[in-house]
Amino acid sequence: MAEPTYEELKERLANLEKQQGTRRTGSLEFRVGEKGGVSVYGLGRFPVTLYYEQWIRLLDASDKLREFLEENKSKLKLKDQ
Repeated sequence: MAEPTYEELKERLANLEKQQGTRRTGSLEFRVGEKGGVSVYGLGRFPVTLYYEQWIRLLDASDKLREFLEENKSKLKLKDQ
C-alpha cells in the first residue's frame, strides 16, 4: 500500500478538524449501533448508549427527572454558562 501524499494528509486533517468543529457546537447526534442500541453523541466525551426500552423508560420519567434536578440544583456541579 502506497504512502499518502502530503496533499492527501492535509485533506484528511481538514476533514477531521471540520468533523470535530461540528461536534463542539453542542448539537446532539443519534446513531443506531450494530447491537441495536441507540447512542447519543454530544453530551460529553463518550456517547450514551441505551436500548429502545431503556430510552422509553427514561423519556417516560422525564418530568420526574426534571423535578429531581431542580430540587437538587444547589448540590449539583453546573458548568459556567
